[in-house]
Order: sequence, then structure tokens, then C-alpha cells
Amino acid sequence: MFDKKQLLAESILFKGLSPTLLKQIAELASIKKFQRDESIFFEGDKATGFYMVGQGRVKIYKMSLNGKEQILHIFGRGEPFGEVPVFHGNPFPANAISIESSTMLFFPRQSFIDLINSTPSLALSMLAVLSMRLRRFAAQIESLSLKEVPARLAAHLIYLTEEQKNTTLVTLDIPKGQLASLLGTSPETLSRIFTKMSNEGLIKVSGKKIKILNYDTLLER
Repeated sequence: MFDKKQLLAESILFKGLSPTLLKQIAELASIKKFQRDESIFFEGDKATGFYMVGQGRVKIYKMSLNGKEQILHIFGRGEPFGEVPVFHGNPFPANAISIESSTMLFFPRQSFIDLINSTPSLALSMLAVLSMRLRRFAAQIESLSLKEVPARLAAHLIYLTEEQKNTTLVTLDIPKGQLASLLGTSPETLSRIFTKMSNEGLIKVSGKKIKILNYDTLLER
């Protein structure tokens, strides 16, 4: 089990807030546990609150009419999800499922809104995170609509180098089948592109470990 106040203090949403405010937020949150592949909410469900990952990871995705899955985000420790519909009162616009055994903090909508109304610093933190999410989502839409799959993979590897703060070696944090869905392609196509990039001397693949052999060329893709 994790310490709620420590998780909040480390999270992108609440980092930098005063200990007193962190204590108030921690008191609002309840702990919820989910097994691997257990649904957290479905598209269209009423947004009664939002979540933050304490342990484990969560996949946010949509399903097409023909049953094809498109992964939108993968969230890990300290990352909130489902917060946008909480503020505009609409239902959740996508599905959420735990991709491994996970423990979440759940923040009830009305209690959290009441706290925001009385705490300007909390509102500013929320705006910063929502702006970051918007930029990331815009970049994802641009990648899916304008870039070919090899360029999407290159962009994702560059993103991992920034997230993991290592320009020579990164670790895939999701299975390659889920990565294919995130990049809007098939596992077979993704496998061929990994092989092609390896043959070109750009990367070296060892399971989940990807050694970056030519960072500058990847950056230009």
C-alpha cells in the first residue's frame, strides 16, 4: 500500500501544494483496487469523480463500431485520469481498464469542485495539467493523421527517451500489441518496422529494451 499524501505530493497534479492542502485532498480521496483487465469505467458512464494511479497502470481506449481498439493513453503512478468530464459534467468519453493489478485514488466530483472553488492554487495546478494533456493529445492526433507508421514509432521512442531521461536506452512500458494499438497500426506491421529500423542501424531491440543507436536520425523522422 502507498502513502496517500506522498503520492499526491509527487504527482504532476498536486506537486508543490502546501502540506495542509495535500492533507485536505488526501482526506477527500478513497482507495479503490482493480484486478488486471478489470474495467474502471466505460464510455458513456456518468463521471461521478476522477482517479489517480497509485500502483499499476491504466489503459484509456475507444472501440470502433467494428470492434477495433484504439488506445488513447497509458497512465502510471501519480497520473490522474478521467478528470476532464468531472468539470464539464458530461459522461466519460472513453473506456478505462487496469492493464495490471492496480490501486487507485478516487476523488468524488462535488467534493473536489468545492475544494477548487475555495483554493485558487489547486485550480492553477489543474489548468496546467489539462493544458499539458491537450498538447499531448494534439500531438497524438497529428501523428496518427499526418505521419506514416515508421514516423509514429520514431516519435514514440523519442518520447520515451524524454520520459525516461535516457537517450541511449529505453524500456517499452506496454506490450508491443498495445503499442501497435496506441500507434494506430497492427502488431505485424509494427514488428516489420522494428526489424527495418534495426536493419538500418537506428535501434537494437532486446525484448522490451530498445537501444537507441542513432538518436538524431530518429528525431528527424
